[in-house]
Amino acid sequence: MSDHKDDDLDYETTGHEWDGIKEYNKPLPKWWLWTFYLCIIWGIGYSIAYPAWPGLKSSTAGLLGYSTRGEVAEDIQAFEEANAPMNTKLAGVELASIGDDAELYGYAVSSGAAVFRTWCAQCHGSGAAGAKGYPNLLDDDWLWGGTMEDIHLTISHGIRNEEDEDARFSEMPAFGEILEAEEINQVVNYVMTLSGGTAMDASLVEAGSVVYADNCAACHADDGTGDIYQGAPNLTDAIWLYGGDYDTLHTTVTYSRYGVMPPWTERLSEAEIRAVTTYVHQLGGGE
Repeated sequence: MSDHKDDDLDYETTGHEWDGIKEYNKPLPKWWLWTFYLCIIWGIGYSIAYPAWPGLKSSTAGLLGYSTRGEVAEDIQAFEEANAPMNTKLAGVELASIGDDAELYGYAVSSGAAVFRTWCAQCHGSGAAGAKGYPNLLDDDWLWGGTMEDIHLTISHGIRNEEDEDARFSEMPAFGEILEAEEINQVVNYVMTLSGGTAMDASLVEAGSVVYADNCAACHADDGTGDIYQGAPNLTDAIWLYGGDYDTLHTTVTYSRYGVMPPWTERLSEAEIRAVTTYVHQLGGGE
């Protein structure tokens, strides 16, 4: 740093000058420096009083013992205590009579919506419209029944999972191991016509009806309307879980499908299961 003093301003310069413009070495304002020092002091005090320094397993707890997780847990506990009477009532009442109590029904729908968005929306969508391989819960097409009791059982025990021995269970054979390739082509073309669609090859439809009667009617019924008690889809309503185009149907018949839904009895309370049952039932397709 240069000791040169400017003739007009009593500031040291750095010795740098560009086009007659000198670079001064002016000190920071006192108010800025004191603010900076106070921020340092405040930061040190904060790190001592509150959780701050990370460790291998957790951060330092802080002298005040404050925890955002603890605060959230307290709030959750407070709401659970406030809702306890309604949850107790919801868990004990007959499923079919929940709708008879306007206050209980309103609570069940609101609570069930929260449960759905937390646990169910990942597969069935935030609006419950489903996705490829995940059922749409807004329509009236049910694989296992759409009554309150049916929905409650499905949610409680799930579908085709290995965790619950009471899970809904059905399995479509992989017909690629049973039928000839030509027979699969025939039955796929026939199935496409059941819902009013157009076959890829109309000349195969008649033969496909025979293949269907021999291999598929036992589950999907002679007329293709399915059997909800077996979880066998209705093939006549143009509502498809995986798709109704030729290629998708060909894949389904050849390799079968095996969608799995987990049981929720170990994750949700009985009141929560009944609440989400009520919410799903009132979406539009409940029986």
